[in-house]
Amino acid sequence: MQIILPSGTNAVIEKSISKQSELGLVVIPDIMGLRPLFYDMVKHLASEWDVNVCSFELYPGLEHFNVEERLGAASGLEDIRVIGDAIEAADLIQSDQVAILGFCMGGMYTLKSVSSRRFSKHCSFYGMIRVPEAWKSDTQSEPVSCLEKGDADSVLAIVGCNDNWTPKEDVDLLQSTGVTVASYEGADHGFVHDPSRPAHRPLDAKDAWIKAKNWILGDS
Repeated sequence: MQIILPSGTNAVIEKSISKQSELGLVVIPDIMGLRPLFYDMVKHLASEWDVNVCSFELYPGLEHFNVEERLGAASGLEDIRVIGDAIEAADLIQSDQVAILGFCMGGMYTLKSVSSRRFSKHCSFYGMIRVPEAWKSDTQSEPVSCLEKGDADSVLAIVGCNDNWTPKEDVDLLQSTGVTVASYEGADHGFVHDPSRPAHRPLDAKDAWIKAKNWILGDS
């Protein structure tokens, strides 16, 4: 069901299949934001994981921007707004506990959301560990500094070893904070969540989703 967060940001929410789940999940999309791929993902996770799920647009009011325009506008994003929308999404889910996961830029904000202490578990899919140079601004804090303000042990980071957005030195830095890292040899950026991408690796994606589910649901 499409909704609008109190902030005015477009979002989508789905209830768990049992309607009795005590766990909620916020999904932060990649840079291209809320679109059919994520509508389908929210429905799938609500059904397959039996959790209440909410996802929201990263660029409210700029939904018409293409990828180049979104990359160019990234320095204008504000942590306080994006993390605030994640918290509003968590509140609307009305579950006893709420976890969070995100992809690419959304994975970076998943790391940053640790500072809010709002979420029980965090799963970042190839989220940037350092803010890219072109995105730096006074409104963008570094993910590692955010991790220091919360519980880094609550974070699973899924990364590809061939991903230039998450170089080895950054991954080593991330691990040093206490984050659990699952690395996939030969995998490039975006290898899990979008089967239409050339980088998609079906077997690795399946394994990564299992790890994410176990991490968030506490089955590991």
